[in-house]
Amino acid sequence: MAKATARHILVNNEKLARKLKKEIIKNEITFEKAAKKFSKCPSKKSGGNLGTFSKGEMVKEFDNIVFKEDLHRVHGPIRTEFGFHLIEILARY
Repeated sequence: MAKATARHILVNNEKLARKLKKEIIKNEITFEKAAKKFSKCPSKKSGGNLGTFSKGEMVKEFDNIVFKEDLHRVHGPIRTEFGFHLIEILARY
């Protein structure tokens, strides 16, 4: 079964997600610091790190990014039932 390691930032609105993505890409803030400060997910305590998970454990929109897109890039914002995500894929197995 396919597995991946990723981290994310979950916010309530797309505008904030786009702003954070731009700041992360420009190295104005690290992904980890942005997650700790802005994410509404409990994973914010670990800089947004979700650890390793299998395909199908996350919502479909999340899996579509994590198991198909490039590693080590900030993807999103991706809208799910929980809000807007910025996702960085760290590894796939």
